[in-house]
Amino acid sequence: MKPIKVLTIAGSDSGGGAGIQADLKTFQELEVFGMSAITAITAQNTLGVQGVYPLSLEAVANQIDSIGTDIGADAVKTGMLFNSEMIQLVCDKIQQYQWDNVVVDPVMIAKGGASLLQEEAVKTMREKLIPLSKVITPNIPEAEALTGKTIQSMEDRQEAAKLLHQLGAQNVVIKGGHDLNSDQVVDLLFDGTEFTTYKSKRIHTNNTHGTGCTFAAAVASQVAKGKTIIDAVGIAQRFVHMSIVNSMQIGSGHGPLNHAAHRTVGVNHNV
Repeated sequence: MKPIKVLTIAGSDSGGGAGIQADLKTFQELEVFGMSAITAITAQNTLGVQGVYPLSLEAVANQIDSIGTDIGADAVKTGMLFNSEMIQLVCDKIQQYQWDNVVVDPVMIAKGGASLLQEEAVKTMREKLIPLSKVITPNIPEAEALTGKTIQSMEDRQEAAKLLHQLGAQNVVIKGGHDLNSDQVVDLLFDGTEFTTYKSKRIHTNNTHGTGCTFAAAVASQVAKGKTIIDAVGIAQRFVHMSIVNSMQIGSGHGPLNHAAHRTVGVNHNV
């Protein structure tokens, strides 16, 4: 059987909970072949980010070219891209290799509050990267930053999703983890025509480091397999939820997910 290949273009998390590390764990668990182009090295752990060290544009370009000229990719997932120049480079490479299954996780702020995207890069993301995306997966604060709209209700989320679709995203998923006013987490999908919601019970835990990366990586793995966007988001939502339910207590702060939970706990686990 022909292997399904997914490339992640993102930052490295030395703590292993997010970024490239979370993406590759997710790809492996969801049975696609994972590849990576690292945009920045971070020094971080469960307590926060101690340092961010971006790689040169040449280093990132060479990594992507190594994949594009030999292995290819059935889907591409982007994460921390750090600055405008990096975003423009990634856009150029996506177009060069004609990759159309692009899942954009607009990583802006780490769990501990550290900024992972320079301010001027937001404009480049809106104008250059979002129009290339098959799916964009912001959380509520990221959706607010990208649209300039305050989100306090589901109606606000729907309006923000429409605005992001107008920027060129084929599909928009605004994740509901930051809406703490409900015992449910509601993820909202807009495909340009209809809204679909995905609901799960809120798990009260600090061990949620890497949820955004993992969700987007899971969506990318399913898009690469040819799943519909409705099915891809549903699978990703269940994968993340099970990984949080069975998260690991590592470190003293925001601990990581358990990416192997769906396999080690079993698909019949109460999710």
